[in-house]
Amino acid sequence: MKYLCLVYPGEDLVPRPEDGPDFAAVQRAMTEAGVYLDSGALQPSSATTTVMLRDGDTLLTDGPFAEIKEQVGGYFLLDCADLDEAVKWAAAIPTVSKRGASIEIRPLIEFGAGR
Repeated sequence: MKYLCLVYPGEDLVPRPEDGPDFAAVQRAMTEAGVYLDSGALQPSSATTTVMLRDGDTLLTDGPFAEIKEQVGGYFLLDCADLDEAVKWAAAIPTVSKRGASIEIRPLIEFGAGR
């Protein structure tokens, strides 16, 4: 099953160059285990553009749609046997294990047959 691990570091917890080797190591371990599909870091929420359609008009708003305390800072897309395996790998992500961020793990709805 595919799981999207959404990383919530908080706006003040920005990526640091010295974090690179830790991320590379966990990505390599995930790849060797056959669960890694993709990952990425996001620009701050201030760089967000929200798109809405209202009465046939496309409306754009700078910034996030909702005013919330925690913003998504990045993601890992994993293909794991079950939730327990996804939790194990999510806990290894350096932003969580070393810097106290939170990770939301969401199973994807898979349309069609096969993985």
